[in-house]
Amino acid sequence: MTVDTQRPSGSGVEALNPNRWRALAVCLIAGFMTLLDVSIVNVALPSMQQGLHAGPGAVSWVVSGYTLTFGLALVPAGKLGDTLGRKGFFLIGLALFTAVSLLCAVAPSPTWLVTARLLQGAAGGLLGPQVIGMIQQLFRGPERGRAFGLYGASIAVSTAVGPLAGGLLIQAAGRADGWRWVFLVNLPIGLIALLLGVTLLPKVPARRGNRGLDLVGVLLLGGGIACVLLPLVEQEQRSAVHWWLLGLAAVLLACFLGWETLWRRTGRDPLVELSLLRSRSYSAGSALGVVYFAGYTGLILVLTLYLQQGLHYSALEAGAASLPFALGSAVSSTMGGRAVYRFGRVMVVVGLVSVTLGLAATAVIVRYHSGSGVWLDILLPLLLVGLGSGLVIGPNQTLALQGVPPERGGSASAVLQTGQRIGTSLGTAVAATLFFNQLGATGGDYAHAVSLSLYGAAALVGVALLIGAAELLVPRSTPAGGPSGTR
Repeated sequence: MTVDTQRPSGSGVEALNPNRWRALAVCLIAGFMTLLDVSIVNVALPSMQQGLHAGPGAVSWVVSGYTLTFGLALVPAGKLGDTLGRKGFFLIGLALFTAVSLLCAVAPSPTWLVTARLLQGAAGGLLGPQVIGMIQQLFRGPERGRAFGLYGASIAVSTAVGPLAGGLLIQAAGRADGWRWVFLVNLPIGLIALLLGVTLLPKVPARRGNRGLDLVGVLLLGGGIACVLLPLVEQEQRSAVHWWLLGLAAVLLACFLGWETLWRRTGRDPLVELSLLRSRSYSAGSALGVVYFAGYTGLILVLTLYLQQGLHYSALEAGAASLPFALGSAVSSTMGGRAVYRFGRVMVVVGLVSVTLGLAATAVIVRYHSGSGVWLDILLPLLLVGLGSGLVIGPNQTLALQGVPPERGGSASAVLQTGQRIGTSLGTAVAATLFFNQLGATGGDYAHAVSLSLYGAAALVGVALLIGAAELLVPRSTPAGGPSGTR
């Protein structure tokens, strides 16, 4: 069987920047910080409730609001970076994120904190596409695979390490004000990354020939994404869900597609290059990313709930239990980045099989083992999930973007990231719904509840596996004159 080894377009056209690996380090630090702020805050919610005398509904928007504005900002930010230059928007996003972290830390009320988190999410969404756009611009061929492998490791490790880091900070600073340090820790990281970014990031020239920013497209796409995310956020919070918004989302997104086609015909630059969706690697990678993030994201959430509420682990102990996942992902992401151009989609499929089996094994173990030493029993399955995840996230990103011109890397990657944010929200809502519904139906059987949620996560990853297998097995036609590759 063969795999597509097509090199990215533009390979060899420009000289490689000698500081590209140093620039990558800056990008990874910034990207890690923005993604860490999704998972690290979860374990701090009880501390926020106590310190701010807030109800659960108020503090739940500390997490959900960040996810919402992060997702809304991605595509416009990617387009602006592609058009006007990535370095400037990277530094603006990083400076805003760092400054708003301070506003979060000093919040005197729940309303202040939620507002600051909405701004912080928007800053993170401004920053995210510039990171991937920089990787597209600075690296070629196998080096790009290695860079995306390291980026994939930062995603997985930030997800798994967040609860542990949050638990450590709260234990050290105390329950009442420990949550403030979850945000204060961003200040030295952000300032160091900002100083390094000014000196190490290359200035990519702005694209010529742009004919106006597509503001109507921004409003239509933003409204559509918001109408998709809001019901998922409401479902996650177990509040009244306005499902009719999904119908409105379909209308707005259909209008967006029509408007983008019309905008393109007038000779102007669209917000999203719709021709990318005709690329099989890009469309398959986008779909796989949405479903995969919907599956694996629920793991850390429900496992933390089970360990803390069901088995009365401390926040620190619950966070430490997820370390095998983080370690496995860090190792395999690095290896996968080096091997992606050799094995292609086969490696992604192998990773998906590993994640599916690991999730299913974890579900079986927690269902029939309710003792406090369960962390030892799930160590190997979580390691298997981590090893598989590292072969999925970075390599899938590499394969999806391999045919995208570097000058469009920011907007193309922003669409991928938006899908991942939607998948994350969907997965969190599904996992939380399965967990709490089963918990209520069984009268507080935490083991049964977490097991069902993990089976649901395994099923979603199984769907991603089917997408990856179809992309691998269904023959593709090679365009006349196009690059050939072994399969």
